[in-house]
Amino acid sequence: MPIPRRLRALAAPLLALCLLCGGSCAFAAASGLPADFHFDHPSFKHELPFATRKVVIQVSVNQPAYWNLVLNNAQNLLDSFGQQNVRIVVVAFGPGLPMLLKNSAVAARLQSEDSEGVEFDACHNTMEAMARKIGHMPVLAPQAVVVPAGVVRIMQLEKAGFAYVRP
Repeated sequence: MPIPRRLRALAAPLLALCLLCGGSCAFAAASGLPADFHFDHPSFKHELPFATRKVVIQVSVNQPAYWNLVLNNAQNLLDSFGQQNVRIVVVAFGPGLPMLLKNSAVAARLQSEDSEGVEFDACHNTMEAMARKIGHMPVLAPQAVVVPAGVVRIMQLEKAGFAYVRP
């Protein structure tokens, strides 16, 4: 169900207020965002109780060669530390969001690395901007996890001790 124009106009200020207050909000539930998004307590798609290494990789470039570089970095980390010992979160926003679309040039690799524990986060703000241009919400790969804002997610993960990588 599309979000009414008046609610969309209030969405960013409401989300900012909710994040400042450290809680979830009605907007999150109404828009399909995780109701349990708490800035100080990140949640994850995969259970990795033994992961001692943590890295967040930013994707904000719309180039399949770049996406393959990001996925190579993630695979190298998995190979170096072992899939149970490293938590990898790839956050795509802005021009990088097409990496996480269902028909992406790297869709098969997303599936493969997701099965090894890599999380792929899609920026909801970017999805809404794309929806305004194309007339509907973009269709994500099934491996993608929608987060309220890509930059906020990166900030959240850095605060939680994640190393930041932008290839």
